[in-house]
Amino acid sequence: MSIPFMEQIMASSGFFSPSAKSAQADPGAIFLFPTVRFTLLTPRLIRIETSPTGQFEDRPSQVFWYRRQPLPRADIQRTDHDLTIETEVFQLTYHDSLKGLTRHTLQVLIKETGADIHLDDPNPQRLPGTARTLDETNGPVALQPGLISRAGWVQLDDTPSLVFTPDGWLEERPVRTGYRDIYLLVSGQDYKAALQDFQRVAGTPPLLPRAFLGNWWSRYWEYTQGDIQLLVERFRQEEIPLSVFIIDMDWHITQTGNASSGWTGFTWNRALFPDPPGLLSWLHNRGLITSLNLHPAEGIHPHEERYPLAARALGLDPAKGTPIPFDIADPAFAQVYFDQLLHPLEAQGVDFWWIDWQQGEHTTLPNLDPLWWLNHLHFFDRSRDGEKRPIIFSRWGGHGNHRYPIGFSGDTVISWETLAYQPYFTTTAANAAYGWWSHDIGGHMRGMEDGELYTRWVQFGVLSPIFRLHCTKDNFIDRLPWAFDAEVLRLTRQAMQFRHALVPYLYTLARRNEQEGLPPVTPLYYDWPDEESAYLAGSQYLFGDQLMAAPVTSPVDPDLNQTRQAIWFPPGEWFDFFTGEHFSGPQWQINPYSLAEIPLFARAGAILPLQAGTTQNGCSNPNSLDVVVFPGADGSFTLYEDDGVSLNYLQTGGCRTEFTSNWSDSSWSIRIFPAVGDTQSIPQTRSYRILFRGVSLPENLRLRLNGEQADLPTTYDPASRTLTVGPIDATAQQGATVEILAGNGSLLAPAPTIQVRVMRLLKRARMDTVTKWRISTRIAELSRDVTGLADPELILTASHLTALSETFTGAGAIKIALPQGGSRVLLLNPNRLAGFKCRRQTRRITRYQEPLETDDSSPIEADYFGLVKKTL
Repeated sequence: MSIPFMEQIMASSGFFSPSAKSAQADPGAIFLFPTVRFTLLTPRLIRIETSPTGQFEDRPSQVFWYRRQPLPRADIQRTDHDLTIETEVFQLTYHDSLKGLTRHTLQVLIKETGADIHLDDPNPQRLPGTARTLDETNGPVALQPGLISRAGWVQLDDTPSLVFTPDGWLEERPVRTGYRDIYLLVSGQDYKAALQDFQRVAGTPPLLPRAFLGNWWSRYWEYTQGDIQLLVERFRQEEIPLSVFIIDMDWHITQTGNASSGWTGFTWNRALFPDPPGLLSWLHNRGLITSLNLHPAEGIHPHEERYPLAARALGLDPAKGTPIPFDIADPAFAQVYFDQLLHPLEAQGVDFWWIDWQQGEHTTLPNLDPLWWLNHLHFFDRSRDGEKRPIIFSRWGGHGNHRYPIGFSGDTVISWETLAYQPYFTTTAANAAYGWWSHDIGGHMRGMEDGELYTRWVQFGVLSPIFRLHCTKDNFIDRLPWAFDAEVLRLTRQAMQFRHALVPYLYTLARRNEQEGLPPVTPLYYDWPDEESAYLAGSQYLFGDQLMAAPVTSPVDPDLNQTRQAIWFPPGEWFDFFTGEHFSGPQWQINPYSLAEIPLFARAGAILPLQAGTTQNGCSNPNSLDVVVFPGADGSFTLYEDDGVSLNYLQTGGCRTEFTSNWSDSSWSIRIFPAVGDTQSIPQTRSYRILFRGVSLPENLRLRLNGEQADLPTTYDPASRTLTVGPIDATAQQGATVEILAGNGSLLAPAPTIQVRVMRLLKRARMDTVTKWRISTRIAELSRDVTGLADPELILTASHLTALSETFTGAGAIKIALPQGGSRVLLLNPNRLAGFKCRRQTRRITRYQEPLETDDSSPIEADYFGLVKKTL
């Protein structure tokens, strides 16, 4: 599926307008009755209009632009008074009568479930979408309903949506009493297909500029030009790469000397920035793109440098100094806003705008939300020259705004609760087709600064769609990686370097989003809709089609120096991305993670091309790639690249490099195919290292390059279970095949032994050293009978006993906090050991691997072999 986002016309007014022709459905898809009109748009999406006057609407609305679709395959039966439409997923039957649309005249059968539905039926199983903002939040917020439901259908009401005029503006629909404009979207359990069908008609997001996928720096702070240059140099010295530098609102005059509060501004503060073009050029030369913050709500005041030009353009006398109210619903004001205020700043080097709108949902045009309209106008204004890719940075304005990335989620409180909610919030936004949220990594304001919390937020940030460090103007709040201690700096540096390593993969996901409408982050239930655990593991998500992330969002236990995390492994084989450790699904596990560890898992057969050498700014196509491959299955991945900046990819289709792997226990090969497409945008010769992860080092290892025995550079790292082969140079037209062969035995690395896992726990724990030594000498004995931990010579806390017991036996209990509130209790006992006893009041519980409902009035008690009891 590909919806060209640029399929619109430049109206005579200078504003972009969706194509009226594309908005009109194929006549063969329209079924008209005197007061009802049906339009079959896709096999899953049908438009149902009712109009007592018999007048209907064909113009593009705020949401739906592309109603002219290929005629879906369907069985149509039509008479004067009856209609039956049957596609592969639903059957609609309608009997025309004077009563119009009622439960008796219109029914829709969902073929997958056999359910009959009607317009306006309640839909309690509708899955959550997203929200306008997370401003001022400290945990969960109410989310608007998404585009999909576990019931297999949703009803979307487009009646309030405004419609586009030929000159690219919006207007209200004609007032027609009783008129309704409903879209019925039928997913069954194929949520991806439903989202794709929605975007066939509503449009997909564009391909993001490549630099947006790297590390962003932002802070609300009164920087000077020299401060910014020193800061960028410090990041370079620390070898922490950046790709975007945002200058918050102090770039402009804030002490205005008039009625303006200073939040709105369009004129550089020359006291802080004596040479704005020079600064922006300096940043560009260091591989950074730039953005300025906008709070435009107070309009244009006489202190602004370009006030006289703006006033005259609007027919006002600048000598009177009358403030010009902000009215984005007025096309004349909007033209001045862009032409007189913003375009001159862009000519100085501003790359894009941060639209920081927080001032309400109403304009002078009824039903027009200013945020929605600002996002639309800014988005297309950026590509007015036909060369730059359209992009914005703003809050979510509602349906239709999915076309306009990137999202700014707002000013959140610094807390573990805020962090814990953001993975879920980011993931469910896919249900609204909104895939590019950017959070204030580290939190924005208030709360309590904490190096551990900051580090965990950074680790989540590198595995989210957009990574942006940001906080408010406060001497006691900082987002600099070196603002805490040496360990936080080390871990943050590693994480931010890893983010830039991921850019080739992320850019391919961005292309997938533009082509197929699938966001980079998706809920687990997209791939496993029948698994109840996929809905309960709300803070886990697929990061593209190769990876699953499960960010740690709770502090470590001080007795253990690690946190316990419940992780659900979906069906199939999975490998820890960093250690190569093997996990099988479907199953829940309680895994320990130190602050240095990030729960990220690759599917069996996954292939990840990563940028090598990620200490420098920018995100250009790399000369060297580290190709990380995972065992257990054959795999494939097609890397997408282009110039990363322009719209040329719409004509050339970009460049694609396919990678495939073939796996068996005794041999494993990876092939890099010759690049196809626009190869001018990539290095003509590349250096590759192949990282075979999750393997042991066989005694008689043999290597082949392009089918011939070869003596290639190799290293083996037991900590990551990785055999690295290379570097190998290959031209874009040549490609290469690398094969490793085991002389005997299996290539697959064995699981860590009890000895290894217990020793790892003991080394991390804050525990009496003699106790550690005594346990280490009795590991075999305790593996047979864990109750030996009750030995009074062992000085152990409840946390120690819980962690050791879980490590020795696999049995354990943990509370899973549900992101929108409430909790479940997970009980594990893989070996059905009698000494692990769980009760609710007086009833014994033996339901393992199934998160159980619980509340304070009916807690669950877990007895760990008489060693420790936990109430959950």
